[in-house]
Amino acid sequence: MALIGVFDSGVGGLSILDEALRQLPQHDYIYLADSANAPYGEKSSDWIAQRSLVLCRHLADKGCDAIVIACNTATAEAIKQIREQLSIPIIGVEPGIKPAAMQSQNHIVGVLATEATLKSDKFNALLATLPSDCRFIKQAGAGLVPLIESGKADGQETLELLAKHLEPIQDAGADTIVLGCTHYPFLRKAIRKLLGESITLIDTSDAVVRQLKRQLDALKPSSASPEFGSVLLLSSKNENLLLSMAQDLMSADLASHSVEAQILGEVR
Repeated sequence: MALIGVFDSGVGGLSILDEALRQLPQHDYIYLADSANAPYGEKSSDWIAQRSLVLCRHLADKGCDAIVIACNTATAEAIKQIREQLSIPIIGVEPGIKPAAMQSQNHIVGVLATEATLKSDKFNALLATLPSDCRFIKQAGAGLVPLIESGKADGQETLELLAKHLEPIQDAGADTIVLGCTHYPFLRKAIRKLLGESITLIDTSDAVVRQLKRQLDALKPSSASPEFGSVLLLSSKNENLLLSMAQDLMSADLASHSVEAQILGEVR
């Protein structure tokens, strides 16, 4: 049994934790939401890199065997530095533009992500490796993360803002949309309401957790362990709100796990 850290700027990484609890329920988890500073996508590259390193080091100091950076923006801006500084496996997330290019029937793919992700060297280097016959419509989802953070993923305000962001993607005729921020899988219902069931939605939660499993298997062989591990939720803003949102947004049976929520103290 391992202790796994999952770090995100806010509640978006709960989509990764949800999948991890589905595939690997026997492990213990610390989920760290830096909601006091969300969204990261509107902050400077230097700030994101420094803050992400500090928080991942905090998780490593708590004894985590591996850390998932469940934030596309933090992955793009900070994962190289974090891997250089920490000696445990660090698993990142990135928009699933490669599988989207392979699955699109008309070779027109929308990418809904934060401004920081879309401008990052990591994202654009990945984009440059893909076939030139696939057209990518890049769209920053400005304002969506704060709405999701405030529990309004299914609200009318979110639906109206989302419709504006999806308009260029829809006008281009995209048949596939990449959910390029871990917050955005919680908008699936709203996207389906706006665009219908035929649009293909791509997120990488499953692939990220499979990579985590490979890293853990290489780290230590599986051994006898409880069926369900513990989950500690840490928030830099409001631990009770984080717990409430985890219960609302996640499909995993949290009642099967020992769950505790705490406020994140000052970290340096």
